[in-house]
Amino acid sequence: MGGGCFLFLICDLRYVTELTKLIKVKSSPNAVREEDSAEFVGFFPDFVWTVRDFTLELKLDGHPITPDEYLENALKLIKMANLPRECIRKFFPKRKCFTFDRPTNNRSFLAQLEDVQESQLEPAFKDQAENFCSHIFSNAKTKTLSGGIMVNGNRLGKLLETYVKTISSGDIPCLENAVLALAETENSAAMQKAAKHYVEQMVLKLHFPTETLQDLLNLHTDCEKEAISIFMTHSFKDDTHKFQKELVQILESKKNDFIRQNEEESTKYCQTKLEDLSQTLMEAISQGTFSVPGGYKLYRKEREKIMNNYHQVPRRGIKVTSPELIFSCFLFHQTAEQVKREAAEKKKELLEQQQMEMQQNMEAQQRSYEENINQLKKKMEEDRIQILREQEMILDHKLKEQKKLMEEGFNEKAEEMKKEIEDLQTKIKDAESKKSSGLSSILDSFGTALMVIRYLFHLIKYGTETSLYVCVNL
Repeated sequence: MGGGCFLFLICDLRYVTELTKLIKVKSSPNAVREEDSAEFVGFFPDFVWTVRDFTLELKLDGHPITPDEYLENALKLIKMANLPRECIRKFFPKRKCFTFDRPTNNRSFLAQLEDVQESQLEPAFKDQAENFCSHIFSNAKTKTLSGGIMVNGNRLGKLLETYVKTISSGDIPCLENAVLALAETENSAAMQKAAKHYVEQMVLKLHFPTETLQDLLNLHTDCEKEAISIFMTHSFKDDTHKFQKELVQILESKKNDFIRQNEEESTKYCQTKLEDLSQTLMEAISQGTFSVPGGYKLYRKEREKIMNNYHQVPRRGIKVTSPELIFSCFLFHQTAEQVKREAAEKKKELLEQQQMEMQQNMEAQQRSYEENINQLKKKMEEDRIQILREQEMILDHKLKEQKKLMEEGFNEKAEEMKKEIEDLQTKIKDAESKKSSGLSSILDSFGTALMVIRYLFHLIKYGTETSLYVCVNL
């Protein structure tokens, strides 16, 4: 802003007075306009007024004052032309003023300032410019929406698109509706980003086949934790936990895909190794080497040798003792009685392995839900504290403004602010008590699933008889 005296220029900021007419914060049709506009202060930027070519002395009643004091004095309410002043004071708690001398007193330089060397500028102007830049770089806040939601370039573009469409249709833009629409898009993108990270990390770190299922599940837990953290960082206003629940399902499905692939790779690897190790045995059988008295004893000895070598092979994976693999090589060389006995033994081993793997899977799911709950509790608490901090800042600003109005003799306006202050104090009390209700919301979303997993884990751990007993007593 240029000029010597800028008091009259404040009255030209008519756009500030139109904010409450042209923008709504809340979507509720019952929202009172004054109460609705009172929330602007929560996410408006700081007010910085710059005045170039400043020629007046910074004095008030003969005493030197700072540019900030000069601005505050200009914003004092008078009997006429108060609306712009009042709006600036109401919507912008933090206000800053910078005055700049002329960059140079050389008239020829003023006509081509962009070509003037820095050394040719007035020292006072350079100091003022340095102070201004230092303040902006150090104190300028990230653009936010209500609740402390940060706005990056991508989000700003989507918000502007929503505003323009709304204005073009003749409606009044509503910040709450715009943020909810943005949240749908952003949360969906956050969910996809988290799922993509999970898959990329699993593919990068997982080497098929793993020695045990637990090895895979441990890696899954680490990658899932990272994915959940990414979702929490990039999502907001997922109040019904719709997208987080969907992410849980996606990650569970991806995990099962990796488990299936791990089993397939283990089966193929073990099959190949068994075939390689038993090739000599197969050739001996074809040549009738064991079709002699005592041949079966020789066969058993050779077979044990093969199995011992097989068990020395590294990285065979979870299908290392799969009955179908072992039998596929040796089944047709044994008597019916031997087949029956070994089949029973292998079936028992298989059931034990399946039970162990099911238990490990349940434990992994339990860890998954607990991680979701823990990270969600942390995010909700951070959001609650942010909202509380924001509302306390607004309350502090309104109490100070009310005091100023009373000191300036505007008792009626100070009384009008009383209702806004009382409403804010109520909201702060609600935010302080919201912790318990937030926990209830989390448990509604994930608690039931966690209880079911724990119940199934109990069934697996203690077996059928206990399972029946638990079922009857639930």
